[in-house]
Amino acid sequence: MDWGMIISNLIHDTIVFSTALIFAALGGVFSERSGVVNIALEGMMVIGAFAGAVVTYFMQPSELAPWFGLLAAVIAGAIFSLPHAVASITFKSDQTVSGVALNFLAVGLAVYLTKIIFNGAGQTETLKVVFSKWEIPVLSDIPVLGHAIFEAYPTSYIAFILVFVAWYVIYKTPFGLRIRAVGEHPRAADTVGINVNRTRYIAVILSGALAAMGGATIALTTTSNFSHNTVSGQGFIAIAAMIFGKWHPVGAMGAALFFGVAQAVKSLVQVFGLTKYVPIEFIYMLPYILTIFVLAGFVGRSSAPAASGKPYDTGSR
Repeated sequence: MDWGMIISNLIHDTIVFSTALIFAALGGVFSERSGVVNIALEGMMVIGAFAGAVVTYFMQPSELAPWFGLLAAVIAGAIFSLPHAVASITFKSDQTVSGVALNFLAVGLAVYLTKIIFNGAGQTETLKVVFSKWEIPVLSDIPVLGHAIFEAYPTSYIAFILVFVAWYVIYKTPFGLRIRAVGEHPRAADTVGINVNRTRYIAVILSGALAAMGGATIALTTTSNFSHNTVSGQGFIAIAAMIFGKWHPVGAMGAALFFGVAQAVKSLVQVFGLTKYVPIEFIYMLPYILTIFVLAGFVGRSSAPAASGKPYDTGSR
């Protein structure tokens, strides 16, 4: 048994499965750092997967079709995040209720539009043009790590780059300082001239765009289509990754990789023939079981931004 190849495949699959979680978790970090709880990451991923798959389908056979699909997902996610921003920031409604409502709306709307576009079918047709893996010259020839890390989808490279871009923006720029300020102490931020509502709007829109990129990544790499179960709970796992990572971009990436291992291990279990002893359904449950344990074990120990989930009234200064 080639252990090097097994380890290489495990790392490779971990990166593939983690990519969508990284995008969505980063979206959650931006939103919650600004003080807006975003339970709607799941719905925004669904909208992104739908928009990405549909636009890619109609742009075929152009090789640029997946890139147009990814761009469409970003735009669709940003637009879909607006109802949550309006309800949570302008009308100061319960942010959790607003997010849950958007999750239900996203699945219903996406499936309904899919049936209209594809003559009653509950899913898009299989995409002929999707993202192919990029091999980085020289580095991809490194034993074990070459295939594991340097033969990946372009979306994976984008996700890891965005982690450090997000870290730099949040912790090293004036805009990031404003985001953190309105998430920790909006009254003080307002006092020094920061527009709290505008900053939160921008953060929520960024959140929707990033989460939608995550959803599109699934449709344009691993499933090659969109259906009602394309995302299947990845948005909620991304929320757990954000909490596990303590609302920090790099921490969220690490947590997403942790959950990615839980999904990648499915193929490893089949390689070793363990499905003879453990039902495959239990293996499929593993990422969600880990999500429950992480939320149960770390939520109480992690400190969210002080104003997270609390609407700000400009007249309360």
